[in-house]
Amino acid sequence: MAYDITLVRGDGVGPELAEAARRCVDATGVAVRWDVQEAGVDIMETAGTPLPPSLLDSIKRTKLALKAPITTPVGKGFRSVNVALRHMFDLYCCLRPCKSYPGVRSKYDGIDLVLFRENTEDLYAGVEFKKGADDTEALIGWLNEHGEKKVRSGSGISVKPISAEATRRIHTYAFEYARANGRRKVTTVHKANIMKFTDGLWLEVAREVAAAYPDIEFEDRIVDNMCMQLVQKPELYDCLVLPNLYGDILSDLCAGLVGGLGVAPGANIGDTCATFEATHGSAPKYKGQNKVNPTALILSAVLMLQHLGERDAAARLETAVAKVVAEGHRVTYDMKADRNDPTAVGTREMADAIIAAMK
Repeated sequence: MAYDITLVRGDGVGPELAEAARRCVDATGVAVRWDVQEAGVDIMETAGTPLPPSLLDSIKRTKLALKAPITTPVGKGFRSVNVALRHMFDLYCCLRPCKSYPGVRSKYDGIDLVLFRENTEDLYAGVEFKKGADDTEALIGWLNEHGEKKVRSGSGISVKPISAEATRRIHTYAFEYARANGRRKVTTVHKANIMKFTDGLWLEVAREVAAAYPDIEFEDRIVDNMCMQLVQKPELYDCLVLPNLYGDILSDLCAGLVGGLGVAPGANIGDTCATFEATHGSAPKYKGQNKVNPTALILSAVLMLQHLGERDAAARLETAVAKVVAEGHRVTYDMKADRNDPTAVGTREMADAIIAAMK
């Protein structure tokens, strides 16, 4: 059968990476009907939005997207396209495997972690009140009247919602993933010692879910201790489940353990829809230079193939990536011991090498 998949080209170096990943997927032999769509800053002038209706309609139809990086302006401009897609399609699980590949420079080896970040709640839910606004001051007045802790006038406020429903489904997803993929342990991460009604709820529900999976080891860690543990002894951990903010921070920490975002794939998964994307940025200064490392988006395509149940194709593609990286010959400049190494190849050529390694 052929799969209908939306290919989001992104902006900056996104189109180059999208083409490299598409070619690698096609080389596995899995039949795909690609619906190529544009998004990001490059089409703002013509489309009036970084997230055009044609893209949303495509994802609604295919229920599946492979997405190249898209620029998010810092402190101005439009809201993150990534965040918008997560909320529009209720992509509640951000899946971030962090795995060591020989040939990638890192202070660690043998890392094999999977992070499950809850995508829809916590401080990233976007429930905010601007400093000095009338409704903000009214909220501060209500809080000061009804609570023991006082909030200063002139404060900006963000609300941290954590529900039992969202907590239960992310933990259920993590335990089901662990069981289906032969993982040994699930660790939930929190700050329940301080935030007793939000992170406390998270921990309470996590324990309830864990009780239904006696075959999977379960434990919890306070987030600051978890950071230290990951730096000191990451080999003790396997699957980590985290609220939105902690998940954002620790997923980058874990990417650092395995060599950085250039080898860090990602997925955002809901009950009926999923998107797969590299976790690094769009690097606009390298746009059109055929220079950047395609590994993260190609490994995200591996996750997509696994999600589709095409495990043989996924394994062949991942093995090919690992072989090319380990040999270290036909890789981009950032994967060389010396970033000025003249033997470094471009984005297209590294994809060519990965495709050749599958034959």
